[in-house]
Amino acid sequence: MLTTERKALILSTLEAQGRIVAKDLSRQLDLSEDTIRRDLRELASEGLLQRVHGGALPASPALADLATRRKISADDKTAIAKAAAAMVRPGQIVFLDGGTTTVAVAKALPADLPATIVTHSPDIVVALLDHPSIAIELIGGRIYRHSNVAIGATAIEGIGVIRPDLYLMGVTGVHRDHGLTTGDREEAAVKRAIMKQAAETLVLASREKIGAVSAYHVAAFAEIDGIIVDKRCPAEEIEVLAARGLPITRA
Repeated sequence: MLTTERKALILSTLEAQGRIVAKDLSRQLDLSEDTIRRDLRELASEGLLQRVHGGALPASPALADLATRRKISADDKTAIAKAAAAMVRPGQIVFLDGGTTTVAVAKALPADLPATIVTHSPDIVVALLDHPSIAIELIGGRIYRHSNVAIGATAIEGIGVIRPDLYLMGVTGVHRDHGLTTGDREEAAVKRAIMKQAAETLVLASREKIGAVSAYHVAAFAEIDGIIVDKRCPAEEIEVLAARGLPITRA
């Protein structure tokens, strides 16, 4: 079997089964595990899958650039955003994460809502400029261009003096076995810092993130208070999460 044929088979198997076990696939194809692992490394370098111990899992499409991500699951993100915005109460301090879904949340907030929105995303600030009743606090730091958010020591120091009532968090991967993940180590650290300060953390996850894994762990499901997903998310994955006691809102 040619290399291109093997890689195509790996990707089709991953799509159908949601995972690749290198040992099983090597037996199936009568090839060495080293050959399969080499293929997995090369496919991972192209962003087509995420390697894990013993094999691979789907890579998140949410790792694409901002312009591309704005086009992915746009209707689903709007539905999630409306559900999340409805959970914000007058007088609350809410931390809005960076990302396309949280920008949609900012736009969905009522213009006359008296609340304080804290964010490390300039995009969120711009989305809130026509909300005169909302006080906006911007956390500074070094900008991580992929998500257009502030990261690093300065950002974490600023986060450490705020106690949000609610944190609406974005991630790039939500997987039943690997928890919540994202594609950058420092961004993951910032998310954990916000979680530590917030009274309640809700994760916003459109369907392309469900069952996907990224390189850096953010948190386990036991560390969050719930997840908001769209109605078209894979039912089997959602049922597994719900069975573990994770409160789920389907928008």
